[in-house]
Amino acid sequence: MNKILLGAIGIVAMGLSAPASAADMAARPYTKAPAPMVATIYDWSGFYIGINGGGGTSRKCWDFVTPVTGVLVGEGCHNAVGGTVGGQVGYRWQSTNWVFGLEGQGNWADFSGENISGATGLRDRSKINAFGLFTGQVGYAWNNVLLYVKGGGAVVGDRYRSYDLATGLEFDRANESRWGATVGAGVEFGFAPNWSVGFEYNHIFLGDRTLNFTGSGNFVIAPLGVVTRSERISQDVDMALIRVNYRWGGPLIARY
Repeated sequence: MNKILLGAIGIVAMGLSAPASAADMAARPYTKAPAPMVATIYDWSGFYIGINGGGGTSRKCWDFVTPVTGVLVGEGCHNAVGGTVGGQVGYRWQSTNWVFGLEGQGNWADFSGENISGATGLRDRSKINAFGLFTGQVGYAWNNVLLYVKGGGAVVGDRYRSYDLATGLEFDRANESRWGATVGAGVEFGFAPNWSVGFEYNHIFLGDRTLNFTGSGNFVIAPLGVVTRSERISQDVDMALIRVNYRWGGPLIARY
């Protein structure tokens, strides 16, 4: 009888312990593996258009060309200083961190200055009223920061006037479009998916050129349109510009 009772108790104990063991063996909750890290970088590729504004200065030196002999007589120098505003359009393409580009830029300008000639006694005045730049670019990008250098050709619209000191009337004049070379450097920041702002410096090499001045018609010795003298004028230009660009193209690239 005792053996039968002990066997029954054992069977009941085994039945009670079975569900606990099954619960212990239940599968653990599933945890999803973390997604791979994704880095987004700014892409400078694409066409862009923008505006710019700033200031500049042009160093101009005049030399009177003596008739027949061609001997140069120094008249003095002045700085033509003022502001400028304009626009640019270009295309850039990016390969890893390197950025290459082509750009055309056109600006209105008001760089003006004057000095009293040591040779003629006239007040010589010059003004740059426009310029254009046609350049290639090479840059290096750190995500949305681009540092670049540029170089190419330039054209500048110059206006020259001389005035009689006693009357203040214009004596004679000359105009020209002078071609030269330009170099520059800049830094640009992408502050929105397709927008960037930057600062740029440019130097324009224009050398010297001999121009014929013609009379204004205000004086008997300077009849309207008649050549009065020849001047060799040298100049170069330095400019600092703030630029804002809008670019067409994918602003971000995902990298794993």
